[in-house]
Parts: sequence; structure tokens; C-alpha cells
Amino acid sequence: MGIAGVLHATCRGHDATMRQALLLAGLLVTGCAAGASSDPWLWLEDVYGERALAWVQQQNGRALAHLGRYEEFPRLLAEARNALDAESRVPDLVAAYGNVVYELRQDPAHPRGVLRRTSLDELRASETEWETVLDLDALSATDREDWVFKGLQILPRDGRRALVFLSRGGGDAVEMREFDLLGNRFLADGFRLPPAKLRADWRDADSLYVGTDFGPGSLTTSGYPRTARLWRRGEPLGSAPVLFETTPTHMSVAALRLESAVGDLDLVVEQTGFFSARRFRLNGSASEPLDVPASAVLAGAFDARLVLLLKEDWPVDETILPSGSVILLDPARAGSEAVSLVAAPEDGVVIESAHPSDHAILVRLLDSVRGRLRAYLPAKEGWTFREIPLPDNGSVLVDAVVRESGRAYIRYESFTTPPTLYTVAPPEWQPEALKSQAPAFDGSRFRATQHFAVSADGTRIPYFVVASVDLELDGSHPVHLFSYGGFRNSLTPSYSGVYEPLHGAYGKLWLERGGVFALANIRGGGEFGEAWHAAALRRNRLKASEDFEAVAEDLVRRRVTAKGKIGIEGRSQGGLLVATAMIRRPDLYGAVVCGVPLADMMRFHKLLAGASWVAEYGDPEDPGDRAYLSTWSPYQNLEKNAGYPPVFIFGSTRDDRVHPGHGRKLAARLQELGYEATYYENTEGGHTGSSTSEQLALRLALAYSLLWFSLR
Repeated sequence: MGIAGVLHATCRGHDATMRQALLLAGLLVTGCAAGASSDPWLWLEDVYGERALAWVQQQNGRALAHLGRYEEFPRLLAEARNALDAESRVPDLVAAYGNVVYELRQDPAHPRGVLRRTSLDELRASETEWETVLDLDALSATDREDWVFKGLQILPRDGRRALVFLSRGGGDAVEMREFDLLGNRFLADGFRLPPAKLRADWRDADSLYVGTDFGPGSLTTSGYPRTARLWRRGEPLGSAPVLFETTPTHMSVAALRLESAVGDLDLVVEQTGFFSARRFRLNGSASEPLDVPASAVLAGAFDARLVLLLKEDWPVDETILPSGSVILLDPARAGSEAVSLVAAPEDGVVIESAHPSDHAILVRLLDSVRGRLRAYLPAKEGWTFREIPLPDNGSVLVDAVVRESGRAYIRYESFTTPPTLYTVAPPEWQPEALKSQAPAFDGSRFRATQHFAVSADGTRIPYFVVASVDLELDGSHPVHLFSYGGFRNSLTPSYSGVYEPLHGAYGKLWLERGGVFALANIRGGGEFGEAWHAAALRRNRLKASEDFEAVAEDLVRRRVTAKGKIGIEGRSQGGLLVATAMIRRPDLYGAVVCGVPLADMMRFHKLLAGASWVAEYGDPEDPGDRAYLSTWSPYQNLEKNAGYPPVFIFGSTRDDRVHPGHGRKLAARLQELGYEATYYENTEGGHTGSSTSEQLALRLALAYSLLWFSLR
């Protein structure tokens, strides 16, 4: 059967990760330097201002000249490109429906990527044939835009049409277009929405649930849609009836349809904060509130019941459902009759995510920060599970799940083992290896070990070390220490070292040159459940910094390295972490790589999506929170003659999530105080900082040039 024939037989297996990403998207706001302030660098918040862009251009030239002078820079750049463009990279799946999989493939000939598809049988072949669905480079040339692919949502129980999401330059704001998957073309008269941090979800073949920018007053203070609407084919968008409207100070609202074998559920999700939401069941235009904890995470549907991951204990009648559990909620019932327990956390094992199909609920677990996977199956009484036998001591990710068949595509990798794409399916649930990446470096030369540091309050903090099997503990080794510590994000063993897909580049650019890599699982993340995250919230934020410092000090204590030979890196919240670490303990570190960071914690809530992060950091408008934030906000606490190490800060003009003004102002202030601060801002890339492998390779070469130049 050809691809078109297979498509007729396929149905939706929508990946919950993609949906949540779309639910968290927001509006492109350029920012401005409005309002009275004594901040002399406030004008750098004017993202596209002529003066600010001239400063960025000057900084970029300075960065290339300064870090590019390192004698190994050309080789670092070439090795980064080779790893990022390796032909053997496993497919980067964006969807799977029936026996068809879709991936976005980027390579030197197609730097923006090709959306392509193949069948499962072809995927099993040693030489897989792919069919091009959409050429992003050709589309960019035709439209004269720098398009970045942001997602594919296929029409449920159909497989012939899809919603394609495109971003100008990689930002969170996306344009939506309806696409014909049989003819591989956009529909001229199909659904289409202009760029915004929009929400869109199929209701049926001729209607969508949408939320977008409808003009003044239609967005929340966080920059997300205030209304959820039902848009029918052929009707003007402006006349789409409002199903639900949230208040301006709440984060967002979205309507969506969850499919299951025995019935679909139409919901409204009102995101009252980053970690809290109210859910309503839609019945026509009426919305009925559901009795469910605001902190619970929605993972999908199973047999017309909601699949939820609890983030706090939930008493239901005589029973207490523990935090960290996966539960089912029947919206047609009440009390204990409405709720059933699927999976509960165990000692040392936390539930990271749940992925339902019509056959089972795949549950991804972390066992002492190592990935595991189970298939939970309905039984006569309750649920039973099958352990899916994947390799140990690595990371396990669910790339896609096909709802009707239950087939899933799983990715495994470790610090020294390249990614392998597996598929599993009922009833055997035995993993079948489909594709493996060829090694980017010789993993046999290195080993990964887990250690524990003791933080200031006595908490044991795990961290991984990747080093030569012949490592001598003589305190001489340069260390690249990476962490994040926020928003429930867990850091697990990765062939990239970090959470960003670098396809083993760190092995060539760092490990094989004699460096040691360390990954710190500090509080604020989700490695040990919600309590691990909550321990570093708001006025406890510095617990994450104390944990990070404890790991650095433990590396010195164990004589892996010495003070001044540790290079630290973090991105986004991690960028805030390393900027804070630099200010608190400049004696510990020899170099800092600070990516797309937050830095001005007095103003973060006023910039782009920052208002939605008050639940994580605190509210600068609250006197108590402001007093606490002011004691450690990096931008406000920079001092002259404090001995800060060399810093490389990178960002993106198109970052519409964390305002580029944070990184710009941090660099400007450091330079003003006389420090070696190098700033590079890519003109596109969104919050990742790059849209193509060429852009990413340049950033990696600049960062590793700083590390090697400063730590050797």
C-alpha cells in the first residue's frame, strides 16, 4: 500500500508533548523601554530599536573576533557541524499515525528542514525511503520568510488533513495553515491564522477550537489568549462564538478535544497560573467545572476519562490519592466513583509523564534519575503493568503514540551511547530497534558515574560525571558543569550531555580533548517529584543555587578539579542560575556560558511571558517578594572588582519567551564594570537561540572556545 493509501487508514495518535507545547505558546511582543527608570541600559529592551540593534551588531562582531581567535576555533566549528549534520541521526519524529511516521529533517542541503514521512516497514529497512511533504527552505524562499517548523496536528480519524504551525525566525508566535496530506499542499481556502501565540485544536473536519489575538483586551497580562472560541469552516474568524473568557491576570485559556475509543471529551482549560488550572467540560456552548486539583497535569484521555498526573495529595471521600500518581477521572461521575488509581510513585522512583492510547497508558519513570518505561493495562480489578525492557542508565523519551493501535515510538540514549529509536506495541510490548545513530565519539573511552553532594541545608544532591575511564583524581581537570533547576524540568543522561539535541557534539568538542562533563540534578527540577521542585520555589529559590555550589565544591573536594577550573553553563532558567552562581561564588568558577537568560528579576514580570513565571520566582510587585528577589537578582547585584570570570552570553532577537533585554543588559553592565563579557545574539532562533545547525554549530564553537581558553 502506498503512503496515500496508508494515510486513508490512519487515525490520530496526537503526542501530548506537542499539545502542551502549543498550549504554552504566546504572543510576539517586541518590548519597549517605556516607563521611568534609573536603569541606564533600559533602552536595550527595545528589541528592534535602531540603537539596540546597532549595539547587538557591534557585540556580535566583537564576539567573533574575541572568541574566534582561539587557535582551535576552526576545528571546534567543523566538529560541531559534523556532529549536528551526521547522516545517521535517528529520525526526529513530529507525529505518528497508523503505520506512517513524520519527521523534520535538517541537513546542509535543507538547513530549515524538510517535513517528510515514511511507513513503519520502510523505517525498519536499512535504507529507508522518505517522501517529502513540505520543504521549509523552498517555502521560505517563496514567502521571503525565515520559516521554522513548529508542529503538525493531523485531523483525528482521518489522516488526510493537518494543521501546520510555522514560526518566523523560531519564536513562540506561530502562523497556522491547513494542509492537504494527500496532495502535499496548503489548502488555499483552508483554515488559517496569522502569527500569534495562538491555540488551535481540531474539533472535527469542519471546525476548530481556537484562541488568538483579537485585538486590544483579548490577551492576558502574560501575552496569551483570553478567549476560547469555536471556529466553523466558512465563517469569519471574528464571528466565532466565545465559549469561555478568562480574566486578564490569569495566564491563558484554551479549548480542546481529547479522543478515546469509547467517546471524546471536549474541555476548556483555564490556566490560572503556570502550575495551576481549572478544567471545564464543554457541552455545546455550556461549560461545567470539573472537581480536580488545580495543580494536576492533564495527559490525555482513556475510555472517555481524563488521564491526570497529580502534583499534590488529593483526598477523595475516604481515600487519599498520593502526589505523583497517575489517575483516571470520569467527568460523568462524582466522588470516589469518578476516580481510579492507575499508577503510584515508589521509593526512589517518580512518575515523569503519562501517554495514553486506546490499549494502555505508557508511563515514563525516573529511577534515581535514570529512565524507565511501563505499559499500564486495565485489568478486572484495577490496573496491572508490563515493564518495557529498555537499556539501563540512560534517558527514555516517548516521541509519539498512535492512539488506535497503541504503537509507540521510544528514544533511548545515555551519556556515552548514541540515540536509538525503538517501537513497542501491544500485546507483547517488546521493544524493536528501528534506527541507531553512529557514534559521534568513542564512548568506550569514557564512563558516567553518579555522585552526591551535600547542600547547605543537608540535602543530598545527585550529579553525574562523565570522564575518561583513566581519570586521575589530581585536581587538574577542566570541568564543564551544566544544570537548570526550575519549572519541574528533569535533566537525565543524554548523548548531548545537556537537554538540547546536540547528537554527541560534546564528546568531540570536550570529552575527547580531555575535559570532564558534570550534570547537576539540583532542586527546582522534577527529578524526585513535586517536592523536589517545590523546595526551590519563590522565596526558596536560592536553594537551587546552594545545591549548584555544593556540586561544584564536591568536584573540588573529590579532586576531580580545582577552583577556577570549572566552567558553568545554563540556559533560560539555567542562565539565571549560572549568572547568580557567578555573583555568589566567583572564586569557584573559571568561565560562564549563560544562554537566553533571565537576569533582571525586578522587571521579569513586565517582559513578554514573564508574568506567567511569578509562581516560580515570586512577584516583584509584592514587597516581601521584591525584597527577597533584590538580594540576588543578577543584574542588580553586579559589583565592581568582584573577580567575576569570563562570561559568554548568547541570545536571539526572535526570542519572544525570555526577553532578549535580559541578556543584553547583563552583558552591557558587566562590560561597563570592566569584566570580560562577550555577547552574541542570533537574529533568529527563538528561545533555543538557533534555527539551523549552522547557527547552532557557531554558538557551540564560541562557547567551547571560551571554556578551553579560560580553563586550560
